[in-house]
Amino acid sequence: MGQARASRRRRRAGSALLAFACAARMALSAGALAALPVAAVADSQPAVRAYEIPAGSLEDVLARFGHEAGILLSFRPELTAGLRSEGLHGQYDVDDGLAALLAGAGILAARQANGSYMLMRTATAAAHPAAPLPPVTVVSRAEQDSAPYAGGQVARGGTLGVLGTDSVMDVPFSTMNYTARLLADQQARTLADVVMNEASVRMLTSTGGFGETYQIRGYNLSSGDVGVNGLFGLASGSRMPAMIAERVEVLKGPGTLMNGISPGGSIGGSINIVTKRAGDEPLTRLSTTWQSGNQPGMQADIGRRFGPDNAWGVRINAAYRDGEGSIKGGHQDVGAGTLALDYRAARLRWSLDAYTQRENSRNFRPQVGFLTDVASIPQAPAADVNFFPDNRLRLNDDAVLTRLDYDISDTLSAYAALGYRHGATWQNLPTGSVDSNGAGTALNGYYDTYSKTVTADAGLRMQLDAGGVQHTIALGLTRLQQEAGNAYIEAPATNAYSIYAQSPLTPITAERTAPRKSYDMILDSLTLTDSMSLLEGRLRLFAGARRQAVRYDSYDTIAGGLLSAYNAAAVSPLWGVVVKPDERLSLYANYTAGLTRGTVVPTGMINVGQILPPYRSRQIEAGVKVDWGRLATNVSVFEIANPSEVITNLPTTPTTSLFSYDGDQRNRGLELSAYGEALPGLRLLASGTFYDARLKRTADGANDGRNAPGIPKRTFNLAADWDAPWLRGLAFNARMVYTSPVWFNAANTLSLPAWTRWDIGARYQARLAGRATVLRLNVENLFNRNYWLLDNPYATVAAPRTVLLSAQVDF
Repeated sequence: MGQARASRRRRRAGSALLAFACAARMALSAGALAALPVAAVADSQPAVRAYEIPAGSLEDVLARFGHEAGILLSFRPELTAGLRSEGLHGQYDVDDGLAALLAGAGILAARQANGSYMLMRTATAAAHPAAPLPPVTVVSRAEQDSAPYAGGQVARGGTLGVLGTDSVMDVPFSTMNYTARLLADQQARTLADVVMNEASVRMLTSTGGFGETYQIRGYNLSSGDVGVNGLFGLASGSRMPAMIAERVEVLKGPGTLMNGISPGGSIGGSINIVTKRAGDEPLTRLSTTWQSGNQPGMQADIGRRFGPDNAWGVRINAAYRDGEGSIKGGHQDVGAGTLALDYRAARLRWSLDAYTQRENSRNFRPQVGFLTDVASIPQAPAADVNFFPDNRLRLNDDAVLTRLDYDISDTLSAYAALGYRHGATWQNLPTGSVDSNGAGTALNGYYDTYSKTVTADAGLRMQLDAGGVQHTIALGLTRLQQEAGNAYIEAPATNAYSIYAQSPLTPITAERTAPRKSYDMILDSLTLTDSMSLLEGRLRLFAGARRQAVRYDSYDTIAGGLLSAYNAAAVSPLWGVVVKPDERLSLYANYTAGLTRGTVVPTGMINVGQILPPYRSRQIEAGVKVDWGRLATNVSVFEIANPSEVITNLPTTPTTSLFSYDGDQRNRGLELSAYGEALPGLRLLASGTFYDARLKRTADGANDGRNAPGIPKRTFNLAADWDAPWLRGLAFNARMVYTSPVWFNAANTLSLPAWTRWDIGARYQARLAGRATVLRLNVENLFNRNYWLLDNPYATVAAPRTVLLSAQVDF
C-alpha cells in the first residue's frame, strides 16, 4: 500500500511540474521535470528559510517548526512538559533552528538515518557537546517593526513620515503594509495589482489604460500622489512598476500631517513604496514571465553587500515585457530598471535610489463619458476590444532620490532626503460621450504632457524621559516644487462611434506641438509632533501640528502668460491616542485636519488643467486592533469631510463641460479586516467596508442628502493562500473582490452596476537542477466578466480574463 501511495504522489508531482514548465517556457525540458522523483525534490529544499513563529509552549512551537521546516520530530510529551519558548524569528536552516529553540532547555535534537529528528534530554550539561548556537544578528527597532507578520504577506508595521517607523499596534491609524512576498506570489505588475487587496481601496481605472487612479475611503488618489520612500512627487503620473517595491504601505485617512501635501491633493489616504535593498545573502534571481495575449517578458533581481561588515549594498532590478497584451490587435512594449545603493554603519545610514520606466503602447484601454440626457448606463462592452482603434501612448519616467540618517547621540537623530523626477507622456487620446445604446460622438486629439519635480524632506527626532513619560519629539520640514505643462491638439471634426464596434477616428491634421507650461506649484510645510508613551507603553498619546503653505501659478498653454495665482496657508492639527490593556489589544482614536491642494481638472472639460483652489479637509477615526498571535483583526469607524466636485453643463460634445466644487462631501464608513495565518499553512487577507457618503450644502440644496457619486455602499475582499499537504512546496490561492453599485451623478438618477471579480492561482517551489525555483500561475478575472470602473466623469471597462505565468530561478 505504501508503494502505491508513493507511486501516486510521483505521478501527481510529475504532472504538476510538467504543466508549469510548459506554460512558463522554461529552459529546462518538461520531460526532465516530470521524471523528478518526489524524494529528490524534498531532499533538495532550500537549507535556509524565514520563520515567524510566536512564543508559546515548547511543544506547540516545536510542532509549528516541524510543520514549516517539513521535518518529522519525535519526542515524548513529558520531555517538554511545562517548558515555554520565545518562538523563532528570522532565517535558519533546520539544525540552527532547532538549536535556537532548544537552547537552555537541556534537550538535544539527534538526526536519524531516515532524515527525521529525535529529541532527548541531556543527563548533564557535560554529557553531550553543547548544541551549536546560530549567529545572532542585531536589527534596529525599525526593522523589527516592519518585519513580516504571520503568513509573510503583511508587515507588522511601516513608515509614517515624520513619525518614523512603528508597529501597527502602537499607532492610532489604520494601515496595511504589503510585503515583497505577496507581490511576487500574486505576480503584481504595477502598484494597482497590490493595493486592490483591501476593501477600502478600489481601482477606478483599468489595467492597460493610460494611467492608474486609486480610491481610498471614497476619495481619489492619482498615481502621481504615491510616495517613494516617504517623498511625494517622485512617482510616475501614469503607473508605478511593482518590481521596485520591497513593501507597499497604505495609510487610510488624511496623511498630510505625516507626509505633507501631495501634488494631486488626495485626502482619503496615501500610498508609499519602500524600495528594495540588498540583503546580507547574495541574490541573483532571474524570472521568465508570460501574459495572455502572447506577451512574454523577463525580470532580473540582483543584490550584493560588500566591504567591512557588509556595510555597502547594491540592488539592481530590471523588467521587460513585449507583446499584444489584453487588447486584440494591440501592442505593449514596457521596460523598467532600478538601482539602489546603501551604506550602513553604527550611526550613519545612507541610500540612493534611481528608477527609469519606458512604455510604448498601441491600442490601450480607452475611457468614455455618458451624456446628460442618458436614460440608463449602457452595458459594458467586451474588454479585449478597443472601440477607439489605434490610440497610442508613450511614457517616460526618470527619478533619483537620496537619503541620509545620522544618530547624533543615543537620543537624537537627524535625517535629510532629496529627490528629482522628470516625466513625459505622448498620447493619441480620443474622447467622447455616449447614450444608453452606447453610441456617441468622438473627438480625436493629441494630449502630451510633461512634469518636473524637486522634493525635499529634513528633520530631527529626539527621545527623552521626563517624569515617567517617554517622549519622541520630531521636527520636520518638507518642500515640493513642481512644474508641469501640456499640449492639446484636436482633429478638425468629430465622428460617430459605438462602444460595441470599431469605427475609424477622424485623422488629426494639425502639426503636433511641444507642451507648454501650465502651472508652477510650491508646497511647503513645517511640522512639530510629540509621541508620548506612559504606563510602560500601555498608553500612547500623539499630538502635533503642521503649518502648510500652497503657492500656485496657472499659465495659458496656448497664448502664454499668467492666468491666475494664489497663496494659501493653514495649520493642520493632529491628535491620537492608543490604549493597550494587553500587549495584543489596541484601542485607538485620531483626529486630523489639513490644507489640501485643489483638484486638477481632468481632460474633456472646458477648464482642463486648471487647479481648483485649496481646501480644508478633516477626519475623525476610532478603532480596535487585536493580535490573536497569528491572525490580526481591525475594526474602525471614520468620517472624512471635504468639498464636493461636480460637473455642470455636460454636453453632447466633450469640450464645454465645467468642473468645479459644489458644497461638501461627507464620507462615513465602517471597516473590518483580518490578515495572517488562520490555520497552519492557510494565509488569509479578508476585509469589508461599509460607506455612507452624502452631499451637503449643495447649490440651492438641490442634492443635499444624496449619495456622493462614485462611492459604493459596500465593498468586500477575501483572499486565501493554502499550502497543499500532499506535496511540499505546492500552494494554491484564490481571491474574491466585490463592489456594490455606484451612482454616476449627484442627482442619483444614473448608477453603474455592482461587480464581482474572481482570481485563482497556484505555485510550486522546489530545487530543480540544483537551483531554488518557483513556478507560478495566476488567472485574474477568472469568469471574464465585463464591468465598468468609474473615475468620474469617465468610465473604463475592467480588464478581461488574464493569465500570468512565471518561472523564477535563483542562481
